[in-house]
Amino acid sequence: MLGKDLNSHGLAALQMCSGNVLDTNLQEAHGLLRAAAEGGATLAVLPENFAVFGAGLYTETARALPEILERIAGWARELQLWIVAGTLPSAIRPNGSAVSTGRVRAASYVFAADGSIAARYDKIHLFDVDVADAQGSYRESATFEAGDTVVLVDTPCGRLGLSVCYDLRFAELYLALARQGADIISVPSAFTHLTGEAHWQTLLRARAIENQVYVIGAGQGGHHNAQRQTWGHSQIIDPWGRVLAERTEDGPGVVLASRSPGEQEDIRRRMPVGSHRRL
Repeated sequence: MLGKDLNSHGLAALQMCSGNVLDTNLQEAHGLLRAAAEGGATLAVLPENFAVFGAGLYTETARALPEILERIAGWARELQLWIVAGTLPSAIRPNGSAVSTGRVRAASYVFAADGSIAARYDKIHLFDVDVADAQGSYRESATFEAGDTVVLVDTPCGRLGLSVCYDLRFAELYLALARQGADIISVPSAFTHLTGEAHWQTLLRARAIENQVYVIGAGQGGHHNAQRQTWGHSQIIDPWGRVLAERTEDGPGVVLASRSPGEQEDIRRRMPVGSHRRL
């Protein structure tokens, strides 16, 4: 068990370049989580599809989900760390019913430091778009079923709102999280290199500024295969829109920053946008 200041509000965004071998990805995730904990993090966010990254692998991985969840729970206990487990494919909805054959949910699980599952959010907005890159067309709805529920959870770092990747383009989700008291919002992602270069940081900063929250953007970053390249640039942004820390290189790494509740409260007091909303 790692020693940790109980008053710490350390945040970590973990970047990976996951491949198609489950155990290799999990070992790397564990190492990054350990580095985050040793760096003083209380809450760490893994990227979208951190356990496997590749078409056709998600249904197979969903069958191993109970074992994967048990493994991550062990890491949380070992490291005394709250973990947002990016996304994992689940063939079961939060209500216990089965997803239609051939599809899964992109589920973002939150583990408390005692290893218990504190929350689960299923990605609401699916990336069905055409991009002028080597892959060209993305149709998440062919593999994934959309979620439909806004989810927040109380953590030692503050009230955490959950989102995933393409959700970032839909300001109404983040407003809903802010109205329910979010102090921090996690954004595990796998932005394409083209769209990430154009929009990733702009959108992260906008969501932070308009809702006066900390935003943790944990991305995939690098070349996954001949067709797929992700943007990376994992970063943590404060409620004033300042980029507190950013990874500018491809590949795995840890980005660390601290939340200051007092400063966040002061920003909200001086510019009370929440009470000024008219629509």
